[in-house]
Amino acid sequence: MRFSGAPVLQSIELDMDCGEFIAIGGPNGAGKSTLLSILSGLLTPAEGSCYFRGVEVSKWSRLLFTRQVAVVMQSEPLAFPFTARDVVAMGRTPHLTGFFETANDRAFVTQALRDTETLHLQSRDFRTLSGGEKQRVLLASALAQSPQVLLLDEPATHLDIQHQVALHELLQRLSRSGLLVVAITHDLNLAAAYSDRLILLSEGRMIADDHPTAVLQPPLIREVFKVEAEVRRTAGGRPLLTFGPLHNRMDVQ
Repeated sequence: MRFSGAPVLQSIELDMDCGEFIAIGGPNGAGKSTLLSILSGLLTPAEGSCYFRGVEVSKWSRLLFTRQVAVVMQSEPLAFPFTARDVVAMGRTPHLTGFFETANDRAFVTQALRDTETLHLQSRDFRTLSGGEKQRVLLASALAQSPQVLLLDEPATHLDIQHQVALHELLQRLSRSGLLVVAITHDLNLAAAYSDRLILLSEGRMIADDHPTAVLQPPLIREVFKVEAEVRRTAGGRPLLTFGPLHNRMDVQ
């Protein structure tokens, strides 16, 4: 993928399967959002191809594609006075067969609100919600879409610790129910605790793709993030990281 002649992503080769929770990490500018945009069909790679169910993403009917693939990007501004429930109901648009919602549509919307703990917000004007509340409502809209693939760009942005944990527990449950969940994250500990695979990008290249236990090793973290890391293990055997800066040492004799 290139912007203004400069390559953004290079030599990326991935296979992703239903039932996986895949986290994508890396420093700012590594190409994470570009990769997610290619997976979602929002961008077309200058070279190479991206396939979904054996068909190139660019060749899918957008209606049929959005019935199966839901996307939540970082910036989703809504300037109109929609209620939170209205916003979630928009997720049912690819499935509508007429001008009005069916009882089935309403059931999906209500369940999505419950899953994201936003049912109590359903009558609120979306514009008045906090950043974290908006983020959960937008996730609910994606879930109401009833997708087979869920693509998320930093879904924990603006969320407090309680809702970050609840979100990752939900994403893990969704993947175990058969969804493919792909989420960009800057929180390596949350990725370590909940994801099945962790992909690390740096300067547009894929540096690692494996279980978080294999990926989160101090030398690799130093290489990619330019920080020192100490790795411990949780009771469940997952990595738990603490960080410190790299120090430029000068030996004086």
